[in-house]
Amino acid sequence: MSISVEYLLWVLPVLAAVSLVMAATRHERTDLILKQSWSTAIWAVSFLGIVAAVIGLAIWWIG
Repeated sequence: MSISVEYLLWVLPVLAAVSLVMAATRHERTDLILKQSWSTAIWAVSFLGIVAAVIGLAIWWIG
């Protein structure tokens, strides 16, 4: 059973919303909010990519 790309695209708006809210709680200026939210989004995508790679490697190794 595989996950459709359609379902994976739901991560993007959630990621954008979480990044903006986290940045807005730390800064008041718009430029700093956008800079921090971009940084948070890149970090989150990197983290999710590493987790997906580890799970993919484990599935490949096991099976």
